[in-house]
Amino acid sequence: MKLSSWNVNSLKVRLPQVVDWLKLNQPDVLCLQETKLQDAHFPVDEIAEIGYHAIFSGQKTYNGVALLSKVNTDTDYCTALPGLNDPQKRLIAATCNDIRVICIYVPNGERVDSEKYSYKLEWLKALTSFLQEERKRHSKIALLGDFNIAPTSSDVYDPPAWEGKVLCSAPEREAFQQLLATGLVDSFRLFTQPPGTYTWWDYRMMSFRRNHGLRIDHILISAEMAHSCTRCWVDIAPRKLERPSDHAPITAELSL
Repeated sequence: MKLSSWNVNSLKVRLPQVVDWLKLNQPDVLCLQETKLQDAHFPVDEIAEIGYHAIFSGQKTYNGVALLSKVNTDTDYCTALPGLNDPQKRLIAATCNDIRVICIYVPNGERVDSEKYSYKLEWLKALTSFLQEERKRHSKIALLGDFNIAPTSSDVYDPPAWEGKVLCSAPEREAFQQLLATGLVDSFRLFTQPPGTYTWWDYRMMSFRRNHGLRIDHILISAEMAHSCTRCWVDIAPRKLERPSDHAPITAELSL
């Protein structure tokens, strides 16, 4: 079983790339972030034509998440964090076969001295509480998405330059550890990975060409599933396309 995640930074712009990628890679599940589409404009038919069922939660211009799956996920799904009064569309969760798949788009935070940073930490705290409850109902959980957190210095091209800044600050990294403490593991770190493997590169300053990136997109899986994870990798090919997203898709393969 292949579980994938991709911040597409506008599905309207990137739909042909997503369709081509799905045809080529055939993941069982693809979680999308920053779809930036109202639900009425989601390309349901185009996705169905290539064999995928879609559930989604979107809004105009900003945010938006979707879960594309080869199995029907119309039942037992949610589109908001319980207990958090938040109009932003950043989470969708559904059960795919016997795995609870949770797709998230964590707030960026902007700057550590901003209100958006406080909102980010509040959102992550609510997510941790949600995961604790989900763990009571599901032994198999996969949490995928754009976390907007580089967990360690090895996930950053220039650790000294990013130290203490948003995406790399100590409170954000502690929040990431709290997510793991609910019983999840970072599937990417289950394997020896090439140094300098990242999932996001700024559009500016030739960042992708210079590999000045960060690993901020993750697939966390239940510890009970770790033994069945056979591979986790980042596919940088879509980042090389014309008009790409600034993120690359990440995939974990499980022998279930």
